[in-house]
Amino acid sequence: MGKKEDFFAHIEAGYTTKGDYISMGAAMLDGEAITNALVKIPLKTLNRHGLIAGATGTGKTKTLQVLAENLSDKGIPVLLMDLKGDLSGLAQPSPGHPKIDERHEKIGFPFTAKKFPIEILSLSEQEGVKLRATVSEFGPVLLSRILDLSDTQEGIVAVIFKYCDDHKLPLLDLKDFKKVLQYATGEGKKEFEESYGRIATSSTGSILRKVIELEQQGADLFFGEKSFDVNDLTRIDENGRGFISIIRLTDIQDRPKLFSTFMLSLLAEVYATFPEQGDSDRPELILFIDEAHLIFKEASKALLDQIESIVKLIRSKGIGLYFVTQDPTDVPDAVLAQLGLKVQHALRAFTAKDRKAIKLTAENYPISDFYDTKEVLTSLGIGEALISALDEKGRPTPLAATLLRAPMSRMDVLTEKELKEVIDQSRLIPKYNETIDRESAYEILNEKIEKAEAMAKKEEEKVSTRTSSSRSRRSSTRQNPVVKVLTSATFIRGVLGILSKAMK
Repeated sequence: MGKKEDFFAHIEAGYTTKGDYISMGAAMLDGEAITNALVKIPLKTLNRHGLIAGATGTGKTKTLQVLAENLSDKGIPVLLMDLKGDLSGLAQPSPGHPKIDERHEKIGFPFTAKKFPIEILSLSEQEGVKLRATVSEFGPVLLSRILDLSDTQEGIVAVIFKYCDDHKLPLLDLKDFKKVLQYATGEGKKEFEESYGRIATSSTGSILRKVIELEQQGADLFFGEKSFDVNDLTRIDENGRGFISIIRLTDIQDRPKLFSTFMLSLLAEVYATFPEQGDSDRPELILFIDEAHLIFKEASKALLDQIESIVKLIRSKGIGLYFVTQDPTDVPDAVLAQLGLKVQHALRAFTAKDRKAIKLTAENYPISDFYDTKEVLTSLGIGEALISALDEKGRPTPLAATLLRAPMSRMDVLTEKELKEVIDQSRLIPKYNETIDRESAYEILNEKIEKAEAMAKKEEEKVSTRTSSSRSRRSSTRQNPVVKVLTSATFIRGVLGILSKAMK
């Protein structure tokens, strides 16, 4: 056999699957697609997480779109983080194009245009289903990780949560947490010291400043009720397709703390809620985290450890995490090592640092008899990528430079009118978009303080009344100086009168 035939057999053997799969496109050799040499990703291994990387403009977002579409078609729900605002087009079918038909002819199967069921979610004031969580749901450990607290400060947060549990004070939003924090070293200082030990004002001040920093990034909109139920991410439409939930994050790109706070809380809630799935034939939910470097950029070591733990554990729940970023080095090595599927778009070598990054990236892929990986990484075109996946037995598949299939939905954003129609048809907006501000720690402690102040005032008034009364009684036993003089004069006159009568 010639080189082309050898390559076809190599790809066909490496990507053979008995179960259901997603076809990503056709493998390429020497820059040309080999028709029907399909690169297939078994559904069974999609909960092993993945990476989509590449320079700006190489097609990462379209790859994400292709994966989301095909997962939805297989009845698997998807959650997308949309930081650039260009994924809403999933709700409308592709208008098609001769170049798309030409691409699919090279791949080996026809192009089909489709629209998909989507749900628009929002973390901010943008329109969509509001995503919220309570401070109590975060818990002391996760909240401390987000705030990047010291061990001492973390202990204080644990005490705050314990106090609220003991006294049935709901911690719903950040104003509740701040109020209890202030109460611990203010009006309630004695109460705290008797039951939980002394809390330093300097420590609560540091924690408070970090909470305010989080608020300034918009976290006050996220913390509160009604809490979002993660089971609503796993909905299936009437045609058996999984809903694609899109979180609009276009207005929080410059607020990485809020983004990482939300992501970590979501992953923790999914892990806590979803049952163990074991070695299933298909995932329960797939999450795509676009601009993933924003999660890791300002993360502390404690936060990174938390993320690494969740990535390791969450796949047993049937959850797949896919990080989308420009450079694979944006993702920590400990997380990168957990990723089964890697889709690497072209990298550009403009500087010595770029060349080092390309060399490092190439070393993360299996050795191939058909490619010089470093050379391929810089020569891939738009809509082409190096793919390395896992087969059904968890073994790495052959490295394949792939001509990727085109998205079936629109490769552009929805118009304002189209977006409004999607939002108006949502079944979740009536459930989550009502703002609830029920009585919680803030109101209860304020009421407690007001009662204490009122009682103190009454006591003060009683003491004042008693003091005034006592003074009045003491003053009544003493004669007025004028009266005293008059009385003395009368007495003298009386005595003198008696004496004068006696002398007569």
